[in-house]
Amino acid sequence: MVILLSTRDGAAFLPEFLASLQAQTHRDWCLCWRDDGSSDASPAIMAAFAAGEPRCCAEPATPDGPPLGAPLGTSLGTPLGAGPSFLALLRAVLPRLPPGTAIAFADQDDVWRPEKLARGIAALAGIAGPALACARQTLVDAALRPIGASPPLGTEHRFPAALAGNVAVGCTVLLNPEAAALLAASRPPDAFFHDWWAYALVTAAGGTCLCDPVEVILYRQHGGNLVGAARGPVRRALAALRRGPRPFTNRLRAMLDALAAQPSVLCPEAAAAVTRLRAALAGGLVPRAAALWALRARLRRRGAIETLLFRLWFLIG
Repeated sequence: MVILLSTRDGAAFLPEFLASLQAQTHRDWCLCWRDDGSSDASPAIMAAFAAGEPRCCAEPATPDGPPLGAPLGTSLGTPLGAGPSFLALLRAVLPRLPPGTAIAFADQDDVWRPEKLARGIAALAGIAGPALACARQTLVDAALRPIGASPPLGTEHRFPAALAGNVAVGCTVLLNPEAAALLAASRPPDAFFHDWWAYALVTAAGGTCLCDPVEVILYRQHGGNLVGAARGPVRRALAALRRGPRPFTNRLRAMLDALAAQPSVLCPEAAAAVTRLRAALAGGLVPRAAALWALRARLRRRGAIETLLFRLWFLIG
């Protein structure tokens, strides 16, 4: 198991995350990290951790660098943004991994429950083809005081459900080797979220998304989150109303265009859905309504309110 961590100005929270990683019941892991342009002590904290933890290494300079687990010193990478940073890490480590190695994403500001890795690995065991495992979270404030549980993950996770919304929160995601290879070889859209793109890509390829209803991490909400969690369907719907249809439609078009540009990846059902949705968005109200009706069983969000708003944005955006 290889855990990928992209750090940036996370010094206030990194020690608690690293301690929770060392407390995992699954002990066979390696942490590979890169710094994405921190101005605080994050690189120093990671270097000190790596000095005392042989299972930690920095971003390799070349694919044929030292074995994973060998301390490589401080990685002061060019700022890329979270999605490209995680993808760069994945592409750097993948050629050096032994067959059968799973990949996990980690955020610098969370605390993992001890069974987090073990549950994800157990979920992926025996799954044929690309597979992604994710889970719910316990939302906490900056001081780890409980706020509540993240929303239920729903029951429909086959493509094109991933186009309507993301259930695979990155800090809970594990990828089996097939899914990791698929993601590393992909060409994502601009300004992408690595977790959402992984969810869309794996399901578009006919792969499996496994959602654990158990809360496996303390997901810290502190005002500086890259994305964070919006609690409750009403709050999420109100946030979407404030944003308006344009951001949603732009993101949907970008994801569809990126998938259409990689036709060899898509299973037949996904290819047909991508073609239909792109044509609908290029047309008017009638083709959009027809596409929504044809794909209504899967093209939906987790709750009725959010699904209704998603469909409205699709029709008018």
